[in-house]
Amino acid sequence: MDAETIKRRYAAGERYFPAANLIRAKLIGAYLPGINLWGADLSGANLARAKLWGADLSRANLANANLTRANLSGVKLNEANLRGAKLNFAKLYGADLTGAYYDESTRFARGFDPVSRNMQKF
Repeated sequence: MDAETIKRRYAAGERYFPAANLIRAKLIGAYLPGINLWGADLSGANLARAKLWGADLSRANLANANLTRANLSGVKLNEANLRGAKLNFAKLYGADLTGAYYDESTRFARGFDPVSRNMQKF
């Protein structure tokens, strides 16, 4: 599945895309609030400035994904792989990051504390 297919199906009212293969997808500025991408592979994807509030990205692979300035308010990121992800200036208000994985190359917004959000360093 590619980025254009996801956007087209989302626009048609579909929200459920579990385990979708979106490796290196270009979803810059995509408007996808409430989308369910549980377990999806978004490794290397570009989601800069994407609007994803209320989405389910639990167990998603977001390794090396660009989430700069993405709106992730209220997003479920339980057990997501965020190793090497860029989360600079991302909005994470109310996001559930319990058990999400990060490493020394993961970039967070200034002042963000992954330990206080129950994330796991890997």
